[in-house]
Amino acid sequence: MDFDKVLKGRRSVRKYSNKKISFDKICLILDAARYAPSSGNLQNWNFIVVEDNERKRKIVDVALGQDWMFDASTFIVVCSRGEEIGKFYKQRGEMLYSVQNCAAAIQNMLLKSYDLGLQSCWVGAFDENAVKRILMIPEEIRVQAIITIGYGEEVDMPRRYDLNNFVFLGEWGIYVKDSKIWPLRDTLYGPVKKKSGKGILGWFKK
Repeated sequence: MDFDKVLKGRRSVRKYSNKKISFDKICLILDAARYAPSSGNLQNWNFIVVEDNERKRKIVDVALGQDWMFDASTFIVVCSRGEEIGKFYKQRGEMLYSVQNCAAAIQNMLLKSYDLGLQSCWVGAFDENAVKRILMIPEEIRVQAIITIGYGEEVDMPRRYDLNNFVFLGEWGIYVKDSKIWPLRDTLYGPVKKKSGKGILGWFKK
């Protein structure tokens, strides 16, 4: 599939059919994860594939009762070996780099899922200790996310803010003024050079 189509077509989907995913596709999704960047190439991620209904139900129960999750064919539970990163990069490695590495792997999995005609959702709301007990995860391992994957409905793209909301040039608060580069900025917010006000739209007030 064309990369831009994958990038812009991926959605967080919370409604699935009961059609099962072949394990070959799960393997392709997991393989995509290992090509993500990681600090020092330490690849501190592990993945637990959960397909049986008994474990899925237990996980749903400790994920704030998000019942929509259960209909997804497969859960991929993403874990981090943060202590290993800490040996090389100290506290910043254990607390930050290990999380960033797993996040990059998760994004690869989400994109590959869509490329294979599947839908997915990145779930972060759950009782981590309870998930550890259900899946026999060692104490020192951190659970980063639960990815639901299945055949689901295509949904419309939610609103995306224009790049003008996020991009500064050279330093914080300096905006690109060239209307050929940012054609909507002056139309929506008026010409601005420095931050003013609070909040994402407040930045652009005169």
